[in-house]
Amino acid sequence: MLGMWTFLITEVLFFGGMFAAYAVYRNMYPDAFASTSKFMDVVLGGTNTAVLICSSLTMVLAVRAAQLSKRAHLILFLILTMIFGTIFLVIKGFEYHSKWVEHLVPGFDFQYDEPRYQHNAQILFFLYFAMTGMHALHMVIGLGLLTFLLVQAKRRIFNENYFAPVEMIGLYWHFVDIVWIFLFPLLYLIGHRR
Repeated sequence: MLGMWTFLITEVLFFGGMFAAYAVYRNMYPDAFASTSKFMDVVLGGTNTAVLICSSLTMVLAVRAAQLSKRAHLILFLILTMIFGTIFLVIKGFEYHSKWVEHLVPGFDFQYDEPRYQHNAQILFFLYFAMTGMHALHMVIGLGLLTFLLVQAKRRIFNENYFAPVEMIGLYWHFVDIVWIFLFPLLYLIGHRR
């Protein structure tokens, strides 16, 4: 358990660096960043927030089921958590696709309808893809870990005396959810305008 908490602290530092970069650049170029808000889909971002909150609930219920040796409930709640995680990634895929179609992916093909903000808006979109991309990667890793737990649960490994892996992976899953709780308002809500 100490190892997992140590790992999560290093992850906080990792994401903290990206949040700090976002804060610095947003402070340096407030008008450019505000102009990008019209490209952030609050409905999809809000839906993803609700999906992740539901996944945290099902993960808590999975941990509790493991503690009580309720194998069927553990399997059910792990599957539900995986379904919510997959829904999150599918929605994020639709968002990425729309940014690709609108030429808002930073690089040579980047096109922005307000030329005076072109360069600075590209910084925001770089941070958007870096932060949400790293979050999505953590989600994919989390789904892999949940798959491992599901296989172990089907093998009847977990019971009231041994449930530490479920609890530790649950901590990881909650950490990933908490990161999104900070990403959503920063990227989607602050300065939002249609």
